[in-house]
Amino acid sequence: MVDLHMKYGERSIKKIQLELWDNPYPERDYEININFPEFTCLCPRSGYPDFATIIIKYIPAKKIVELKSLKLYLNSFRNAYISHEEATNRIYSELSKKLKPRYIEVVGDFNPRGNVKTVIRVNSERKPA
Repeated sequence: MVDLHMKYGERSIKKIQLELWDNPYPERDYEININFPEFTCLCPRSGYPDFATIIIKYIPAKKIVELKSLKLYLNSFRNAYISHEEATNRIYSELSKKLKPRYIEVVGDFNPRGNVKTVIRVNSERKPA
């Protein structure tokens, strides 16, 4: 049954699944960079909104992510009470598991709140500090 009080975008977000496409050049190493500057989630302690730019960089293997499904997936965090660290790591884990890329990095660049700025970076290569 369709919830008549829910907008079509909310319905799309609620039923989202990341859609994968075949990589048109699986033999080639090329980098895909995706910026999502309107990411939002909710602070699990205060309930206040947190705003961030999510940056995804990956070298695909056999699959690439379809961008509309990725947009809806990232929008699904909008009403989630989740820390910066958990949000960034969850996005990384989901994309890594589904895409199985040659390389992937996800950065959560969160706007300052309370005079504190947080940047979370997760990637498939461990680099020395």
